[in-house]
Amino acid sequence: MDLQWIIVQRGDTLPRIASAHHMTKELLAALNPEVASQPYLLAGQMLRIVPGTGRRYAVPPGESVGEIAGRFGLDEEVLRQANPEITNITDWVGRCIHIPASNGKTIVKIQGEYGYRELIRDIDKLENQYSFIETGSIGTSVMGKSLPYLRIGQGSRHIHVNASVHANEWLTTAVLMKFIEEYAEAYGAHRAWHQYQTERWMQETTLWAVPMVNPDGVELVQEGVVNQHPHAQQLLAWNADRSHFTHWKANIRGVDLNDQFPAHWDEEAARRGMTSPGPRDYAGTAPLTEPEAQALAQWTRQHTFDAVVSLHSQGQEIYWNYRDLEPRESGPLSRRLAKASGYKAVKLGGSDAGYKDWFIQDFGRPGFTVEVGLGVNPLPVEQFDDICIEVGMLLAELLSNGQ
Repeated sequence: MDLQWIIVQRGDTLPRIASAHHMTKELLAALNPEVASQPYLLAGQMLRIVPGTGRRYAVPPGESVGEIAGRFGLDEEVLRQANPEITNITDWVGRCIHIPASNGKTIVKIQGEYGYRELIRDIDKLENQYSFIETGSIGTSVMGKSLPYLRIGQGSRHIHVNASVHANEWLTTAVLMKFIEEYAEAYGAHRAWHQYQTERWMQETTLWAVPMVNPDGVELVQEGVVNQHPHAQQLLAWNADRSHFTHWKANIRGVDLNDQFPAHWDEEAARRGMTSPGPRDYAGTAPLTEPEAQALAQWTRQHTFDAVVSLHSQGQEIYWNYRDLEPRESGPLSRRLAKASGYKAVKLGGSDAGYKDWFIQDFGRPGFTVEVGLGVNPLPVEQFDDICIEVGMLLAELLSNGQ
């Protein structure tokens, strides 16, 4: 076995390193049992790797590079780029080559985990590739991270979708970004997305996406408080001295951002019964104390959204009502979204202070909380492709407005 050593950098995680070196996370952990038992990696640690594992293929006599690419559903150029040491050699017969994932040309993909740095990288790539995508920022997080938005479309009907309000629900960010890329790619190629006409979406609607409302929390879940995290001592105290943060939903100040909106906030705070910061369910000392919630509320007030969707996980459910304040079309629309996605439309009671609650209350237009996937958060990345289809069909139906 051809073992090599790498040095862990700040922000590295076992899933990210494994993906970067075409290894399974299980193999990487087996090669490094002493660090696999840690909750998070420490910058400067050295790990054993076996690069180039993953899908391998021994090229038989008579098979060309183009034929290999076709067999695995790849473009020949993608296959050559995945094997840089022999990319310019004509005959690959007898060589053991690496077969990349078939989505090699796509921008949005999960390489171990999907966090803030992956989001910023992909936004830059999408903006560079598609001139009709506009990007910007709605504000900043507690720790000063920009809260980016993307806009696609030129129509008079405005739809807003946000994701990763809760830290350990970061898979929703990748799902939303994947839909934006597929929409942009289809429109740029003048073709439909499934049976939906993207040119009609572009002309009739404007989609505003805020893919990661809680970037500090997402980073905490994925990377922990090692490597000189500025809030390490306080966060460990709020986390009952547990060093693992995968269950964390709140922002970096221990406030649950989906309990922060001025829609019967006091009743929700009393119902939760949380009087101090922690991993989840603490509503803060008042509505909109947190910069992430403030930014989202102010940005919402600055636009005239015809409908909003907040992506959460998990449960495969669509919550569409709020204290009977929702407009008449919300119920029928939720059932259409449910039919398109395979999710269940649910009339929810006993819940306040969420983003869609506040939107329905203050603007009187349809608002939806969509709980994607099934299981325990963070959802396994193996669900990503299925959730992308489910949420994609839901958003497509919403953008099409029944047409």
